[in-house]
Amino acid sequence: MGALEHAGNADMAVTGALFGLAILAFVTLLVIEKFKPYRYFTKKVYKKSIVTNTTAFLVNNIILTILRASSLFLVAQQFSSIGLLSGLQNGPLKWLLAFALFDLAIYAWHVASHKYEWLWRFHKVHHSDKSFNVSTGFRFHVFDLLLEIAYKCLFVIVIGVDAYLVLSIEIIELFFIFFHHANIRVPNEQLISNYIITPCLHRTHHSTLRIEHDSNYGIVLAVWDRIFGTRKELVPVNIGLDLIEAENFIQLFSLAFITERKFKQLLGLIPKGKK
Repeated sequence: MGALEHAGNADMAVTGALFGLAILAFVTLLVIEKFKPYRYFTKKVYKKSIVTNTTAFLVNNIILTILRASSLFLVAQQFSSIGLLSGLQNGPLKWLLAFALFDLAIYAWHVASHKYEWLWRFHKVHHSDKSFNVSTGFRFHVFDLLLEIAYKCLFVIVIGVDAYLVLSIEIIELFFIFFHHANIRVPNEQLISNYIITPCLHRTHHSTLRIEHDSNYGIVLAVWDRIFGTRKELVPVNIGLDLIEAENFIQLFSLAFITERKFKQLLGLIPKGKK
């Protein structure tokens, strides 16, 4: 019992250290992009982005991070003895396989969030940012996060891995979300982007044009976009959604219930004044 308790404490320490590093990375990237941005946005656009995204984090992520962590932790505790990887001994092979499968699962969820209208109505909140900065990684609709939690819980049951491994993978993914949303220049980025998702690839994913932003769905590994033919390498002219935007958290929440199709129809009914 003492050995198990010691192992549990060690796992908690590793998970806590990873989370601390992720937060440190967020702050570091925020400072870098402030003084040496890849792309310049107006002060007004940048300020609105930071304030809205930070508010979204405070309202959504504090509660949902606890819910997500506890849900995944409890599910993993209950079902770690079954699933695809349950028969493998804990070690590097199991950790790498779990990470790769988790990353593939999130890639698939990301694709579905773009392809299906009922998921896109929530996920488009993330794409509504007219700026592109590390805080954009916080910009999600509360329902988008809740649906993703349920999906991840199902995935945890399927693979069957230790609870702390699941949380560690979650935190590593969070680090990469911060990284590929950062408005920074990355040395040798073209080479690095052959292996992991970098800001230049994810910047394309935030293009205003849907034909461009329906691409580069990966979170960490770049291999999935190559395998499934969803990789695009280009520099988008504009960032964000074309027709609608959200300038504060209330608008951000409401945006999910306004589809682009309905908005176009509404604009068609409103008389246009002469310029």
